[in-house]
Amino acid sequence: MSQTATKPIADEICEACRADAPRLTEQEIQQLQQEVPEWQVIMQDKIPILIREYSFANFFQALAFTNLVGRLAESMNHHPTILTEWGKVRVEWWTHKIKGLHRNDFVMAAKTERLYEARDWEK
Repeated sequence: MSQTATKPIADEICEACRADAPRLTEQEIQQLQQEVPEWQVIMQDKIPILIREYSFANFFQALAFTNLVGRLAESMNHHPTILTEWGKVRVEWWTHKIKGLHRNDFVMAAKTERLYEARDWEK
């Protein structure tokens, strides 16, 4: 459960993020990573990025999942980097305005996990 302990982080809504919003601390990142244990934080150009690679049986399924993530991103007005290849999709969340991680990134990672678990991309 999220730090609010009232609902899963995947049920949260992304809040508008300002350029002066604080980046998550290392402790906050570690705590939120427990919500999305399949995701990793990597440093890219000195910016922490939340990443996960998903596997699929073929390109069609990978593309279908990519489109679901795209719809989710557009609905929340928070957009990831997505790399779609045959049999896999890599999703990267971070907050461009603050050049780092915000709670929104973990909310979106959890929502992305839900999309994958729902397996709607198989239809």
